[in-house]
Amino acid sequence: MADLRLPRLPDRTPVKVSIQVTPQLFADLTRYAGLYQETYGREEAVGDLIPSMLTAFLDSDRAFSRTRSGGK
Repeated sequence: MADLRLPRLPDRTPVKVSIQVTPQLFADLTRYAGLYQETYGREEAVGDLIPSMLTAFLDSDRAFSRTRSGGK
């Protein structure tokens, strides 16, 4: 077997999750999508932005990051 520098890719099969949000949160998400379009010149649906928003939130949470890396 070859000794490749690139490790085996992780499972990237999408998982569909449905959520309910408050009207205020939906309005804020819609405004965020509008600001995203103004900033990047590209329209993206709210549902397409949410996974990246959640990833950014989790990546910025230091307490959560410690638990993922095995710390306490």
